[in-house]
Amino acid sequence: MSGAWPVHPAYGQVRPVTPFASVLLRDNPGLMELDGTNTWILRAPGSPTAVVVDPGPPKSGRHVRSIAAAAGDVELTLITHRHYDHTGAITKMRKRTGSVHRAYDDRFSHGAPRLTDREVIDAAGLRITALHTPGHTADSMSFLVQWEDQRAILTGDTILGRGTTVLDPADGGLSDYFHSLNRLIVEASDAHLLPGHGPDHPKLGPVARYYKAHREERLDQIRQALDELRVSPQRAKPMKVVRKVYADVDESLWPAAKMSVKTQLEYLRSL
Repeated sequence: MSGAWPVHPAYGQVRPVTPFASVLLRDNPGLMELDGTNTWILRAPGSPTAVVVDPGPPKSGRHVRSIAAAAGDVELTLITHRHYDHTGAITKMRKRTGSVHRAYDDRFSHGAPRLTDREVIDAAGLRITALHTPGHTADSMSFLVQWEDQRAILTGDTILGRGTTVLDPADGGLSDYFHSLNRLIVEASDAHLLPGHGPDHPKLGPVARYYKAHREERLDQIRQALDELRVSPQRAKPMKVVRKVYADVDESLWPAAKMSVKTQLEYLRSL
């Protein structure tokens, strides 16, 4: 890779990451979005068309115009999951590029059927395998991209480029999440990690293994907190657990921690 290429975060610039993947970072930094939402542009060298992944949040007119200018003929837009910071710009993207949109959820699929697990898509000179990786949300997808002998994996919010992800208690789950992490470790450890937020990493394997170890450590901490509180997982109040387990974490992060604690308590209740 060229040392002259920009590094993350590079707002307003299309940043090459691999010979077939570039990223445009939306300037929507926040507690859940880290530096902002990564919109990925996929194209094999010499391909006249491109695939876009996650067009970004609402009010992204300038962002979508920049995507369209960089991507050119967009034959397909893929969605990693339902959260608004990834799906809010779908309508603008459709109007600007005319591309079909495909997601695991029918609500975000337009012009083509919804994605199915292990579906193989040949587009923009690439082979893209859609992997259902629930846990962060029930509809979370990862996309394994292959070009010649090189591989990359787009993980949405299942694995981030920095920190750890939150499991949405509305439809996420820790059992599913462990399964998804194991699946990614088995199928894509050597692939370049292209996350939905944060910087990319040369290999997914070390990051995914850290994620798994972190979740297991948090579970142990929650079990210890329940013992200290003398309460069962069924009767525990999530915020009381947060105050014990996340006592050394800035309180501004406690609402996000509470979401993950809820899913971890649900997991413990199921054992």
